[in-house]
Amino acid sequence: MAGKGPPPKANSVRRNADPYTHDLSGPQAGRELPKALGIRTSAAKRFWKTWAESPQAAHFLDTDWAELEITTKLVDEFYTSDPKLAGEIRQRVSKWGATVEDRARLRMNFDEPTEPDMSAGDPSENVTDMDLFRKLSGG
Repeated sequence: MAGKGPPPKANSVRRNADPYTHDLSGPQAGRELPKALGIRTSAAKRFWKTWAESPQAAHFLDTDWAELEITTKLVDEFYTSDPKLAGEIRQRVSKWGATVEDRARLRMNFDEPTEPDMSAGDPSENVTDMDLFRKLSGG
């Protein structure tokens, strides 16, 4: 039967805090996209910029940057010729905390909410490049 025992204190504090939580701050300076990658699409360039300036990038090691280079190449191929790469790209970015669910699973906390950078370029370019539904449906 529930309800047995003393009621909880009004100012109770969780004593077993998670020692593996990652506290992240706002956007970072990041690294420049290496010219040697030969990235052709503006969507892949924007992908690099987004991740290179993300709060997660402050904690990237050289191996993480190498993985970002490979993933950016996959994004470039995705937009130029191969929509089948979408699943591979999704698996890779989930390891960096791409979605709210990914960040919760990775125990990432942000110091303050960050506003999306709307000055990243021409909005009409963003719509045509990022129309994933049309790209994935073959249209």
